[in-house]
Amino acid sequence: MSRLHPRAFTVSVVWTLLLLWLGSIVHATHSSLACPDWPTCNGTMVPVMTGGVFWEHLHRLVAGGLVLMWLLATWIARRETRDRPWIFKACLAGIALLLFQAVLGGLTVLFRLPPLVSTAHLASGMSFLALVTVLASRTAWSSEAITIPPDLAPRVRRWGLAAAILVFVQCVLGALVRHLHAGLACPDAPLCLGRLIPPLGNYLVVLQFAHRVNAVLVAAALIGLAAWALEVHAPRVVKVWASWAAVLVLVQIALGLITVLTRLAVVPDSLHTLVAAGILAVLVHLTTLGWTATARSAAEPAPVPDTV
Repeated sequence: MSRLHPRAFTVSVVWTLLLLWLGSIVHATHSSLACPDWPTCNGTMVPVMTGGVFWEHLHRLVAGGLVLMWLLATWIARRETRDRPWIFKACLAGIALLLFQAVLGGLTVLFRLPPLVSTAHLASGMSFLALVTVLASRTAWSSEAITIPPDLAPRVRRWGLAAAILVFVQCVLGALVRHLHAGLACPDAPLCLGRLIPPLGNYLVVLQFAHRVNAVLVAAALIGLAAWALEVHAPRVVKVWASWAAVLVLVQIALGLITVLTRLAVVPDSLHTLVAAGILAVLVHLTTLGWTATARSAAEPAPVPDTV
């Protein structure tokens, strides 16, 4: 019998990516306070959808839709995964994350964009993306893990997790750069203030430079992961997802350069966030495949030795 919870989790991954992208557009178009009140917008739930109100209220509507979608996914998972209670518990954690993110979104508006709250808002969104990707990977796409040999699975899990953590840190740094208005602290690229290592007397320059240095580390890690997958002749699924991570990080670096050189133009700036979220999802998926393959290997009965 066909089950619905894997599809619900997959839809939630795509929906979350869309929401993160819309949130980036809201900031890039300076629409964050187009609705200066919350949860209403200019005193109504059905404002005139023009200008910045369009982007800000659309972001809120999509966020509300994600909450409803996740409540439905949780209800379906509760019915269909009674034999795996950890899935329902993870769904409840997802509800808590969404509610926390909604509160942070409200505080961001009511307190007029405090940088730390806005940064926490994005970090919680990325955390929710990671959670729903794990659930989708374990239910909708877990068959891909069958091809990963038991001796390779732990390394896929470890390297994927390390890379995902590094990318998450980079996302938080990027959020700080954005919300502290440090995006043009280094108005040139790839150099910073005309130097490879700029003067570090200004905290905005330090923050922007740290974001760029960590971007190099992320790129090295993901390209190295793809090279390792090819070198050890990993299964096709590992090569494909590791290669996707490497390609996306190169696209991300190009978008970062274009964002600076175009002085934070809306299209590259918003796509910069979307691609970062995509990289995180790819790495979490790869990590989960390694975890699934390891768990399956541990669950298999040990071979019975031959007796004379």
